[in-house]
Amino acid sequence: MLYFLKEWQDAWGPFRLFEYQSVRAMMAGFTALLVGFVIAPRILCWLRNVRQPERSEKLMGNLAKKGNQVPTMGGLLVLIPTTVSVLLWARPNVYVFAALLVYLGMSLVGWVDDCRKVALKSHDGLSGRAKMGGLLVFSLLGIGLLLAWPESREKMVELWLPFVKEPVLPMAGWPLWAGIAFAVVFFCVVTAGSSNAVNLTDGLDGLAIGCVISTTLIFGVVAYLAGHSEFSSYLHISNVPGAGELAVWCAALVGGSMVFLWYNAAPAEVYMGDVGALGMGGVIGAIAFMVNQPFLLVLVGGVFVVEALSVVIQVAYFRRTGGKRVFLMTPIHHHFQKKGWPVTKIVIRFWLLSLLFGIAGLITLKLR
Repeated sequence: MLYFLKEWQDAWGPFRLFEYQSVRAMMAGFTALLVGFVIAPRILCWLRNVRQPERSEKLMGNLAKKGNQVPTMGGLLVLIPTTVSVLLWARPNVYVFAALLVYLGMSLVGWVDDCRKVALKSHDGLSGRAKMGGLLVFSLLGIGLLLAWPESREKMVELWLPFVKEPVLPMAGWPLWAGIAFAVVFFCVVTAGSSNAVNLTDGLDGLAIGCVISTTLIFGVVAYLAGHSEFSSYLHISNVPGAGELAVWCAALVGGSMVFLWYNAAPAEVYMGDVGALGMGGVIGAIAFMVNQPFLLVLVGGVFVVEALSVVIQVAYFRRTGGKRVFLMTPIHHHFQKKGWPVTKIVIRFWLLSLLFGIAGLITLKLR
């Protein structure tokens, strides 16, 4: 909680810098990066005995055969530095704690799933129903915390749409319980959906984490703008007092993600595992919801949306046609891999698309 050192600025002038979110965001990213690189060798040493068959090996036969050499649960390289950095640099408020609750809770679900896969030496971890149930439990706890706090409750029942200068919900005459019920359901949809979308994207070395970094950077900027009354008023976006601390949160997540990318870039030394993908996806969705920009996530996280939609389309078409397929394989990055594209080319092109989606999302803020 280094924010509170600002109270000692009379004793030492530079302590006043800790009051500024921009300074603490930069320091949070740097701290997560430093902590990550310090602990990474020890975690990797431990994880070398924690391996599961590579997902693409099961799906694609001889296209990938390194699953027995690469450890999983590498999401810990993001989880630990990010949590430490957030606790050090973010000013404590309900948004910071709600994001931590969702992140740690969904990471726990992923951890159990990964441990089960490793123990059984199989791709079959938790059942789909059990995994979704765990995600929904922590989604409910997160939105419950936000609605229990009077200052955040008022903002969480609002619904903002892109290109619209005012919230479209709640409408005049809506009872409070209706707004709360809508917020609970929508928060669960956004967080669980984002969590699963990131998990589906995690299939090639560096693919998911690169897209997570660009998406998180954009929402760090959006959180800073939403928490600033003048900027939010100028851009006609929702002003969420206290949400600027989520910019510090995002910076810490970016720092931790960069550590993981260092080791996950092709050829990967460690895989993310569900402990990484579920937690990071869930907290990105939670942050998008808390700054009243859940629909912006559809654009900024466009790569995740496309990956998830490719699976939905493939499954629906397969069932309707009795076995026919739209894509050679899903998620869609495997479709291009089947077509013979080099893995590195697929990953870099998806990174570029993610960056373009993010820039487009920022532009929409100005088009209101």
